[in-house]
Amino acid sequence: MNHIELFAGIGGFRQGMNLIEKDFQKSFQCVGFSEIDKNAIITYKANYNTSGEIEMGDIVAFNSNISNIKNLDFELLTGGFPCQPFSMMGQQQGFDDTRGTMFFEIEKILKVKKQQQKPVPFVLLENVKNLYTHDNGNTFKVIKSRLEKLGYKVFSDIFNTSDFGLAQKRNRVYIFATTKKVGKDFDFTSKKIASVFDENLESFKSLFVQKNVLDVLEKKVDSKYFLSDKLKPTILANGSANFVSNSKINQIIARPLTATMHKMHRACQDNYYSQEFLNSKNPLKYLEKEFSKEEEAKHHIRKLTPEEAFNLQGFPKDFCKNARMKKVADGQLYRQAGNAVSVNVVYAILYYLFINQNLA
Repeated sequence: MNHIELFAGIGGFRQGMNLIEKDFQKSFQCVGFSEIDKNAIITYKANYNTSGEIEMGDIVAFNSNISNIKNLDFELLTGGFPCQPFSMMGQQQGFDDTRGTMFFEIEKILKVKKQQQKPVPFVLLENVKNLYTHDNGNTFKVIKSRLEKLGYKVFSDIFNTSDFGLAQKRNRVYIFATTKKVGKDFDFTSKKIASVFDENLESFKSLFVQKNVLDVLEKKVDSKYFLSDKLKPTILANGSANFVSNSKINQIIARPLTATMHKMHRACQDNYYSQEFLNSKNPLKYLEKEFSKEEEAKHHIRKLTPEEAFNLQGFPKDFCKNARMKKVADGQLYRQAGNAVSVNVVYAILYYLFINQNLA
């Protein structure tokens, strides 16, 4: 099955396809990808063989020439289109933000292919869960109606990464649209797909499955990842009069990774771990202990390494290593991990659609 990956980032959709291909001999061939972040492109090309593929670059510029779209030959379109316009962390401007209009670039591609008598049978998109509620639900209604006008049946649900073998809480909307007929038992819900995932877990040989962060965290890391004594009180603080939080470290299931985690937010927003926790004989028992903020500030506390962040998104350590060899800096790696599509969720959805339901 030929595939194009829009707003590719570091290729979370592609990685899921590669693993499905290894485990079930289901062929996926990427014929083109779009991305504008130069560092993400470096990481992408450091990990995938893109020779012969169309580098679409800026999707707006690419789509401005209709011939570019007509020359694409594919059956599956995926994309984690920009989420900032809809995110709770942003200003929630939606379609008023130029990034929010990127969905219409997806629509343009689908429309041209339909006019060309080569309709795209499968579309899989990802965005923040706030897409559902943004503008009182009108944003999602627009997306759904636009796809339906092109002849698609549209399904969607919110998927939590932690339900699919990754030690991270991360709720994201996945939208599946198809022109194909689906069976009576077709059920594109997180509950159903997680159930199928759990039932077939032993068959997923290539997937990195984690019970909790202890499957990811290294006991020895470079000293640069540890917090200074000066910074620890700020990271551990519960907030101020204008921002009250419950900052906790040593979360056994990590908080959602953010694209700005390199900026060192408080421990209510990012993930921090103490060496005392990691070196304890029984880390789970250690979590039963209670420490004051003053006591915790005396502990050896560190942030995640980029490798660990990539792992929590389902990418192998070599993925990050390959990017480092191309001189991609830590700050960019953190950003890429925070922006990435979670590989295990993609894998689970692809398995359900194309192996369990045999849609193609």
